[in-house]
Amino acid sequence: MLARIFRPAKTAMQSGKAKTRDWMLEFEPAAAKRIDPLTGWTQSTDMNGQVRLTFETRDEAVAYAQHHGIAFQLFEPKEPKPIIKAYADNFAAGRKQPWTH
Repeated sequence: MLARIFRPAKTAMQSGKAKTRDWMLEFEPAAAKRIDPLTGWTQSTDMNGQVRLTFETRDEAVAYAQHHGIAFQLFEPKEPKPIIKAYADNFAAGRKQPWTH
């Protein structure tokens, strides 16, 4: 039973960064999902795939996994490079493309 500890990325559907501050502990799937022949839905016999724990810090998540004897992989988040933009940059003299209407 292997777990992943990570900080989730920002959702692509909105520009906000809600739910990206907490750390999550998820279990790797133990078995592949199968397709139900009657309904066509996917099914799994692995109930640990439904468990998703959240922690405020990375250390809390690691301590939880170690205390309960869970093997884990730790994934460090990649911080995005801030892009500083200003409206005045549209009219800067050193602009690469000329400004037109």
